[in-house]
Amino acid sequence: MADNNVNEEGGGLPKVAIVGIVAVVIIIAAIVVLSGKKKYEPVTAGFDPIDFTLPDLSGKQVSLSDFRGKVIFLNFWATWCKPCEDEMPSMVELDKALEGRPFEIVAVSVDTEDVSVVREYAKKFGLTFTVLHDKSGAIKEMYKTTGVPESFIIDQNFVIAEKVWGPKDWSKRSSVEMIIDLLQNGPKQRGAYKPVKAS
Repeated sequence: MADNNVNEEGGGLPKVAIVGIVAVVIIIAAIVVLSGKKKYEPVTAGFDPIDFTLPDLSGKQVSLSDFRGKVIFLNFWATWCKPCEDEMPSMVELDKALEGRPFEIVAVSVDTEDVSVVREYAKKFGLTFTVLHDKSGAIKEMYKTTGVPESFIIDQNFVIAEKVWGPKDWSKRSSVEMIIDLLQNGPKQRGAYKPVKAS
């Protein structure tokens, strides 16, 4: 009578090999799950900003982390965006008002056209702050922006203190309370920054 059990000599996989294969599959699954979790992690108050490097309007490569230690106003915008155009003068005003303070406005244009379009816009509106060009849209995707303008206030410890959807008049005290607080009192504990849902 034939033996239905396959022994190791009969070409079946040894138990050790099966356990090894199962372990590898579990490890790969865990890596996929963890990387997916990171991919969908929110970019909002209390989280670390994603560092990036983009060209400025002269072609110089600038990283967000170059401004670590300052309060950073990170703004995503486009030349074709009317609310962005309405917001820009108050950003220029804010930049001038805080000149000499450890504060930096980093305005990331998501225009897909040539940098000359962004350069002309910056000249026309007298933009006095750092303007970078995200022509591919890769950084916009990393930050999971839902539109323009969208802004992030980043504290001196390189933690997002506030996320702002839509345009604001940055010349109003009520709009810049977080910026003034950070400049006067320094960064808070990470947990003190409360995420706010889009209105």
